[in-house]
Amino acid sequence: MNAASPSSPLSAPDFPGEGDREAVEGASPPERSPSPTLRVVPLPCNRRGGKGFRALARLPFLILALAGLWLIGQGAAIPAKAWLAQILLERAFERSLAAGAPARPWPWADTGPIARVRVPRLGVSEIVLSGGSGQAMAFGPTLLPNSGTLGARGTAVFAAHRDTHFAFLARLRPGDLILVDDLAGRTHAFRAGRGRVVRYDAFGVDRHAARPSIALATCWPIGGSGRGPWRYVVRAETVRGNPEPV
Repeated sequence: MNAASPSSPLSAPDFPGEGDREAVEGASPPERSPSPTLRVVPLPCNRRGGKGFRALARLPFLILALAGLWLIGQGAAIPAKAWLAQILLERAFERSLAAGAPARPWPWADTGPIARVRVPRLGVSEIVLSGGSGQAMAFGPTLLPNSGTLGARGTAVFAAHRDTHFAFLARLRPGDLILVDDLAGRTHAFRAGRGRVVRYDAFGVDRHAARPSIALATCWPIGGSGRGPWRYVVRAETVRGNPEPV
């Protein structure tokens, strides 16, 4: 329908006038042809399409299930990698003892074993790696580079993850004997003190302590996940003579 101009009257074909009303009223109605009988024909059920729709509806649940399995696998892979790495590191440590220098545990490793930490009461034995990097801590405890030297005056700080290599700190008691074997074949004995929770930037470890000591540090809470500012630190002082486990 064309729009009428504002200045022109509405056209007759669009709006009938009074003269056309009689013609319209006097006209006989047009004959109607009989309406055909309508039948409702049911649509056939497409079984294949129905299964496809149901499978499509289940797709989000399948994706969530696969994502959950992947996350579980990722969580299980970390302890498995740590366990396998310690086996390879034990062998590398024996080679390092024979050579008197760190030996690579695998060809592409950028770190090597420098010590072994043992807690006789708990049956713990962990190989310590050089470097102090997060990559090294994925495979074992590491000696932080800015800490003291093992066996010398000061405090040597060992760090490891709380859910793998240093999870045993939750069971460590004050007075427990901690033995540290170095690459020269010497064994250094220490007595564990009481653990304390501190911020990562407030360790309070004396790197210039008069007596040789060590500190074992991990994230807090032990066994937790995610990053946070808190660390759990156990300091242990050297023991003279041939100490016995408590």
